[in-house]
Amino acid sequence: MFFKDLHIKDIADIPVLSLAYIGDAVYDLYVREHLLAKGCFKPTDLHKMAVVYVNAKGQKQSLMKIMDILTEKELNCVQRGRNAKPRSKPKNADAADYSYATALEALVGYLYINKEYERLDYLLGIMLDI
Repeated sequence: MFFKDLHIKDIADIPVLSLAYIGDAVYDLYVREHLLAKGCFKPTDLHKMAVVYVNAKGQKQSLMKIMDILTEKELNCVQRGRNAKPRSKPKNADAADYSYATALEALVGYLYINKEYERLDYLLGIMLDI
């Protein structure tokens, strides 16, 4: 079953860390597609370039680029993500950067599950300077 078949009555019923879980995958896929579209095809180069975007510090910077244009619902989702208490501690990241990364992933997951694909594409385009 895919989300297109899933009928969610209230997105607020989904735990924020679950939104971040799906958002992490969507963000990672978007970054990989972006790099391929730029003409990067060697797996080692793809990985090196993707790591710039898909890490706590990079995700925090991406989120900061769009904070001023987020809707009230999106800001609420970001706040829920920042306030989430993950069970594991970040290994290679500052705790503050990690909470912002979780916030970004929760936002991406929220937009994806809510089927707001145009908005998601628009915001990710800004984040990745497309």
